[in-house]
Amino acid sequence: MKRLFGHPFTQGAVVLVVGFFIFEYLIGYILPLFGVSSAPVPRSVVFQYMLTVLVGVLLYMSAEEERWAAFREPIQRTMVDRDKRGLRGVLMVAIPALIGWLAYENVKPSYGAPATLRSVHPAPPNQITFRGQTMELTGLENPLRHEGSLEEHMAVGRAIYTRNCVPCHGDRLDGDGHFSAAFNPIPADFTAPGTLPQLTESYVFWRVAKGGPGLPQEGTPWDSAMPAWEPFLEENEIWATIIYLYEQAGVTPRTWEEEGEEGGEH
Repeated sequence: MKRLFGHPFTQGAVVLVVGFFIFEYLIGYILPLFGVSSAPVPRSVVFQYMLTVLVGVLLYMSAEEERWAAFREPIQRTMVDRDKRGLRGVLMVAIPALIGWLAYENVKPSYGAPATLRSVHPAPPNQITFRGQTMELTGLENPLRHEGSLEEHMAVGRAIYTRNCVPCHGDRLDGDGHFSAAFNPIPADFTAPGTLPQLTESYVFWRVAKGGPGLPQEGTPWDSAMPAWEPFLEENEIWATIIYLYEQAGVTPRTWEEEGEEGGEH
């Protein structure tokens, strides 16, 4: 064991491994457990640090001819010795595969939050046009809450949500549908305390009807994949779906009285 770790090649490999452990895990993940404040080192910075360590190892090994010869010996033997054919074959497959995996990790899409600031709930317009008719959003309440049976509206909304919304927003309304991981930002979580309880039903109507394409410029940058449902759903179908969302999430809509009180506080 002492002879193995006394070899220059092994020493250089150990320095690289230890350096990677320090930059990748120790600084950002282990030290905070002991009360040392630190943030994870970005991958690009880790790569630069590891290049610096590699150059330092090569400079140290090549400073003396005898040490440099010993350092190169395992590499040369692996490349030319007849009894190393199997190892060479493995390396010829493993090295390109490793490079390909690193390249893929570098270019694959990320589902993290956008780097730039964005407004999650941008201010709605005072009025919109829905299928050619002007609709005043300010002060607008859900008309179906005063018409017919709430259970009937719930049934209509449930059917519409199941048919159109479950693949993205999930059957539990938590934004964890089958396709949710493909979107950045991910679909809205209707069960979150910062979503439906903070919004009036007219606001939700606007977002459902106009979707991502209808978001205002001040709400950018947006990559919302939310489609505009205005061409596909009638007005009452959207209102019924909104009733289902609130009832299923177990929350009450924000009222315009609450909206006015908050505005007065400011």
